[in-house]
Amino acid sequence: MKVAIINGPNLNLLGKREPEVYGNVSFDEYFKQLQNLFPNATLTYFQSNVEGELINELQRVGFEFDGIVLNPGGYTHTSVAIGDAIAAIKTAVIEVHISNVHAREDFRKISHVSAKAAGSIIGLGLKGYELAVQWHLANT
Repeated sequence: MKVAIINGPNLNLLGKREPEVYGNVSFDEYFKQLQNLFPNATLTYFQSNVEGELINELQRVGFEFDGIVLNPGGYTHTSVAIGDAIAAIKTAVIEVHISNVHAREDFRKISHVSAKAAGSIIGLGLKGYELAVQWHLANT
């Protein structure tokens, strides 16, 4: 079972950026924990602050991998192209957001990803990634 985790803009700053919202653990550190939790799965991790690179990665893994966990960051609310990329691939995508975007600014309540994703996990902190991987393991 191969699951790709793809993170969008500013998620490279986890552990440093707004720790009251996003926690104080870097994603690299958390990714090691995920790999230990799921030793029978092959997990990969990709992060970019560039929209086109995220689309390229979705297309690269979207026909080969068993699952994708995507946190598109701020592109959730602005990128029709990322939503279109999800619709164009065959691999199921679970959208993850660390914070509860519905409890934040009004513009964050819009998602160009949710309607194309198999499901969304919002506001459960980093635990959302674990739950998304579990879903893929149970449903693939």
